[in-house]
Amino acid sequence: MMRISETVKHLIIINVIMFIGTQAVGEELFFDWFAMHFPKNDAFQPWQIITHMFMHGGAMHILFNMFALWMFGTPVEQVLGSKRFLFIYISAGLGAVALQVAYYYYDYYPLINNISGLGYSSNIISDIVNLNIVDYAPNGDGYFSKEIFQNKLFTLLNENNFNPNQLTQLSFDSLFQMNVVSTNSTMVGASGCIMGIMAAFGMMNPNAELMLIFLPIPIKAKYFIPGIIILDLISGLTGQSFFSPSNTAYMAHVGGAVTGFFIMWYWKKNQFNKNRWY
Repeated sequence: MMRISETVKHLIIINVIMFIGTQAVGEELFFDWFAMHFPKNDAFQPWQIITHMFMHGGAMHILFNMFALWMFGTPVEQVLGSKRFLFIYISAGLGAVALQVAYYYYDYYPLINNISGLGYSSNIISDIVNLNIVDYAPNGDGYFSKEIFQNKLFTLLNENNFNPNQLTQLSFDSLFQMNVVSTNSTMVGASGCIMGIMAAFGMMNPNAELMLIFLPIPIKAKYFIPGIIILDLISGLTGQSFFSPSNTAYMAHVGGAVTGFFIMWYWKKNQFNKNRWY
């Protein structure tokens, strides 16, 4: 059995501590503090850019991520050393959040054009996109309710001396979608960091044979890892989920992998003895 490396061990410990904290304090409150929120959300805080990398949404989420961190992170750290390993790990996490948030803004900003003629101030828009419009079914599942949104929106507009009747169907739907993006774009997990480490592993060990748990067919890393990244990209663009839950931040996976790849490409080209990569 492969012995765990020091930095990987400490990262796993931090992730486990944060997971225990989530269970002890409560997911809602802990997520408000440390999960990565969309910057237009009132719950957003700058430190979440880092802390969300150590948060997880459930036992299976952290189990699979920590297993991947041990499996890929240990051999990468053994070659790079702790400082370079940690640099690529955190950088991949930052690349992950940057691409995912940019993708959210890609959905959000076109909606602003649809409400530009309403004359709402930035404060009013902020209040609108932060309205709590989640309705819960008897089984506990929540969904964004247009009826709740309309009631709260009209109340807010009347309180601020705006006539709700000036809303068109397009502007109403745009405000609703802006609310959904703002409140439904919370990110947690080390997946972006780990995808960067996987990309590094693939560059260092292109002929290593890997397998999916549910598809026990050995595939070389130079095909396996790019294949996973391509599937994540397709999932992010189409909403079609292949292996991960439908609420996965697929673009974060892509951002982490691309960041890890370019860091390793630069190091391989400019800093390391080429013989170390054979």
